[in-house]
Amino acid sequence: MKTPELDRGLGLTGLVATGVCAMIGGAINIIPFAIQRSVPGIGPNVFPAYLLAGVPALLAGIAFAILASAMPRAGGTYVYASRALNPYLGFVASFSQWMAISVAMGVVSYLLVPFLRDVAVAAGADGLAAFLERGPVRLALSLGFLWTAVAVNIRGIGTYQRTVVPLMFLTLILCGLVIVAGFWYDQADFVAALAARDGSTVPDIATTPLTAAILLPAATILFSSFIGFDSIAQAGGEARNPGRNLPLAILIAVGGVAIFYFLFTTALYHAVPWQFVADQATRRDLTAPGLLGYLLPRPLTVLIVAGAAVALIKDLPAMLLGVSRLMFAWGEDGIFPAAVARVHPVRRTPHVAILASGIMASLSVLGCYVARDFFLGVDILVTAMLVNFFLMCLSVIFLPSRNPAIAARITVVPNRALQLPLAILGAVVIAGFFVIHTWKDLHAPIPWFLRSTWDWLIVLAIGSLIYFRETRALARRGIDLAARCRELPPQ
Repeated sequence: MKTPELDRGLGLTGLVATGVCAMIGGAINIIPFAIQRSVPGIGPNVFPAYLLAGVPALLAGIAFAILASAMPRAGGTYVYASRALNPYLGFVASFSQWMAISVAMGVVSYLLVPFLRDVAVAAGADGLAAFLERGPVRLALSLGFLWTAVAVNIRGIGTYQRTVVPLMFLTLILCGLVIVAGFWYDQADFVAALAARDGSTVPDIATTPLTAAILLPAATILFSSFIGFDSIAQAGGEARNPGRNLPLAILIAVGGVAIFYFLFTTALYHAVPWQFVADQATRRDLTAPGLLGYLLPRPLTVLIVAGAAVALIKDLPAMLLGVSRLMFAWGEDGIFPAAVARVHPVRRTPHVAILASGIMASLSVLGCYVARDFFLGVDILVTAMLVNFFLMCLSVIFLPSRNPAIAARITVVPNRALQLPLAILGAVVIAGFFVIHTWKDLHAPIPWFLRSTWDWLIVLAIGSLIYFRETRALARRGIDLAARCRELPPQ
């Protein structure tokens, strides 16, 4: 009987939707405002920090597009680094990514409930809002959303595509309404609305001079908003015309979402005084639609907040597709238990890898619930993805010397005179971001087990033990992993 293969049913629209759905959601609606709590003093300078955060994201996006054009396979990140550097570094890059995105899925699931709470508040259902604030309720709903995404992924690429494409357009339309409203109103309108509704005023907070000590840590946190386009690279085994569509989808997603982020953040801070955001961020979780609720008529507020809550759900299927295909690629090369490379005979999806990734994300939900602070998950995401993106830039640098046959297949920025400086610049910038983020994490006044650096290293050590166990088993069977990694996996 022929071994079932992944279904090559993802077109360019589905690939773009995968990137957009993994990028726009909780990050854009939460982090630009919660950052007032995590980086005190950023004040009115969120937009400059966002611009700076976009630089490593753009450089990493170019590196991904270059590599995707030459190696369009499932589990792109692992395939790229294992073929351009060596199998272990390929595993480090992809295991970091798998862990980080799995954690991020848990964070997104946990943040869905505050959006639902804001829907209830906007609709005047205060009793329901109070009910949603209960810890056990929040936990149960978070896990329910997560495992719905697992079911969508297992059912097949057709179901997945029919889910994420409409949700992408819904997200763009509803967030577009937020942008229009943000530029329509100004801060004087907000001050008047705040006084009329709550009888309060915007607190008088002095602006802190912008320094590198404030700007750079803020940029490393906002960098997490750009993570997600890498999910496109993992779908190489299910993309139609992958050599063309994968890099094109990556560049469309990175460029389009970057512009969208800048407009969204600028619009919200145009309408809402940063002093109010900074004050409220220390008291509760803030959302962009929730802030605009002070200005908008109730029906429109309910619509926008409800739409944002629904759109946030769309993060989960796209993220889950990406991380499960990483596990699938490990199983194909034999560096993880072979079970994760199984393909469902009817659905043609890697169902074991999807379930395993869902379990990891569920542990992240529990971690958010226990720690009571989702920024731990965000910090882990930033740590792991900075390492991942750094290795992708190194892969562009070393691929021609390590594997010239594969390098000859590059169609995006094929001119080495341009390709090499871009990759070197990307590696330097991303390494700088990693140093800043790690220094900030290790000097934070929190217990060691709540530091993302140590948590990331512990998980990575566990993964490395699994890797070395599996590679020893391969060696005992006479399989040369290095030789296997000199060629691309089967289509």
